[in-house]
Amino acid sequence: MSDERVSCRACGSGGLITVLSLGATPLANALLTREQLDHPEPRYPLVLAFCQTCTLVQITETVPPETLFREYVYFSSVSEALVRHAEENVRNLISSRNLGRGSMVIEVASNDGYLLQHYRRAGIPVLGIEPAMNIARAAEEKGIRTLCEFFGAELARQLAAQGYRADVIHANNVLAHVADLNGVVDGITLLLKDDGVAVIEVPYVKDLIDGVEFDTIYHEHLCYFSFTALERLFRRHRLAIVDVQRLSIHGGSLRIFATRSDAVSCPGDNARTTRQLLAEEADWGVDNPVFYSAFGASVERLRHQLLTLLRGLKAEGKRIAAYGASAKGSTLLNYCGIGRETLEFVVDRSKVKQGRFTPGTHLHIEATERLVELMPDYVLLLTWNFVQEILTQQAEYLQRGGRFITPLPDPQITEWAG
Repeated sequence: MSDERVSCRACGSGGLITVLSLGATPLANALLTREQLDHPEPRYPLVLAFCQTCTLVQITETVPPETLFREYVYFSSVSEALVRHAEENVRNLISSRNLGRGSMVIEVASNDGYLLQHYRRAGIPVLGIEPAMNIARAAEEKGIRTLCEFFGAELARQLAAQGYRADVIHANNVLAHVADLNGVVDGITLLLKDDGVAVIEVPYVKDLIDGVEFDTIYHEHLCYFSFTALERLFRRHRLAIVDVQRLSIHGGSLRIFATRSDAVSCPGDNARTTRQLLAEEADWGVDNPVFYSAFGASVERLRHQLLTLLRGLKAEGKRIAAYGASAKGSTLLNYCGIGRETLEFVVDRSKVKQGRFTPGTHLHIEATERLVELMPDYVLLLTWNFVQEILTQQAEYLQRGGRFITPLPDPQITEWAG
């Protein structure tokens, strides 16, 4: 079962404007066992909409969190680039906030401890909150204390009553995933110390649209944020955004720093940067439906270009595989109608995924070593957001004449440059 929304997830306003429909798709991370291949797969509408009141871009369908997240196949530590990204962030915060053994760092949706492990190694107390049972166990095995719970205002009240108040709260790529958006932001307010800071990363909707990153849209991602939407949301929950950074990770993200608006001081305040980004968004039309409606035409044009390329290669007798049994890959393959008629298999570094099959398209997931063993002529790169890391890892495949196809924002072929 799922619920279709007719009002905004953030401000509650009605009259959402449809931006793009990707049809009914299976859940992006619902990888299949061989025994499940003959069973019907649940499919849910995937419709992107825009709120004119607060500018939040969002999908209209809500699949229950218990269905999506209690058992999860995405382990953050699989990506070396993501672990390095987290380590750099932690190192800067330890220095700028003077964190030590008397501090407390909490991460919402802490996954397998990929970020908190860097604090722990520095001797700083940490607490992870992660709803996926299998992933929470993996974090505990690393020595990261982890509560296997969904985060919200009620859990925050319980933790605060037990003395858990945070100097730093991390929430990386989680705001987009939560059905109770206001409850999570309220919980952050409740758990922050008076002089604490929340450091939050979200994919940036402007980069999504400019890069035609429609594959970022799937049922786990309920919201797609502009800075304007974040600022309005946080202000309603007594949080002031005191600094913002634009990041290249995940195809373009924002990192915001928020403090309680009733705090005596706001260390690291960079009001000029926040005002500048708000002004930039006003200039490109953050509150104008026309800006978002053009996205749908761009997506359809990209679909046509990619299918034309792949069909041409198949007509030439070329063998094609894919890299990355990712959520974004599921959206791309299912929307474009690319399956076993085009791709022979898909590879992934995650051992949790290997041996299973992709949702909807039923491609067998194999180890990355199979690229060199089987040498398909081309590999469709579904995890394009880590393109440089993957090209480096797959240097032998490229040296032996293999080619990668990066699908977004326009299909591009990469071969060995020598």
